[in-house]
Amino acid sequence: MLENLDIRLIDVVDVLLFAFMAYYLYRLIRGTMAMNIFIGVAIIYVIWKITERLHMRIMSEILGSFLGLGVIALLIVFQQEVRQFLLVLGSKKWNPRGILSEFRFFHRQPAHPLDIDAVISALKNLSIKKHGALILIKKNQSLDFLKQKGDRTDILVNEPIIESIFNKTSPLHDGAAIIEGNRIVATRVVIPISPDVKLPKKYGLRHHAAASATMISDALALVVSEENGEISFFKNGKSVKFKDLNDLKRKLARELDLPVRKG
Repeated sequence: MLENLDIRLIDVVDVLLFAFMAYYLYRLIRGTMAMNIFIGVAIIYVIWKITERLHMRIMSEILGSFLGLGVIALLIVFQQEVRQFLLVLGSKKWNPRGILSEFRFFHRQPAHPLDIDAVISALKNLSIKKHGALILIKKNQSLDFLKQKGDRTDILVNEPIIESIFNKTSPLHDGAAIIEGNRIVATRVVIPISPDVKLPKKYGLRHHAAASATMISDALALVVSEENGEISFFKNGKSVKFKDLNDLKRKLARELDLPVRKG
């Protein structure tokens, strides 16, 4: 049976490219309402192919027409995901190592992983003092397009440094700080606010900036409210709930593939 198979190299490339696009689309929409819509469309597509095979003309024509017209509707529904996907491809500049790093088994830990304990401790102290803060943590995608909107730095992440940056009297406290690995690589970063961000009225400008930055990249964002000292965590353009700082630490470690220290 296998002898009759005619598999060409281009067929293998075709499957691999489809697998990459499907995987990345899944990463963009998992945990969102778009995931449910995507599953529904996939089910309709499978039913359509079955009706075609069984020569059920009425059903196959109806479902075929629905899927044909549905492409435009899907582009509207998934406009945020499609835009983010295209931004991802653009930020990679077709670097094979950057593309392969998106797959977990090709991903390598940074030489000096983030000191999550130092970040959490700094957030706790900033929260007590009600000093506003916005921190972006790089994952896989490059944040060069944001770093150029601020001041380049190269500072080791530690609790006193983070607190001093966001001290109200510091000239660096406005804007965001960007962390790559265990280094603060930019401060006073101005993040453009996306009109697609929909947040409750209680959230301020920092929260909208955090949602915007995480909407156009896979970065993580941490925000301390200057009004009430509340700490917020943003991912994929949305606020992520957490029980306490230990839970936040676990969520950050999971996102960054880092071990969690107890305590």
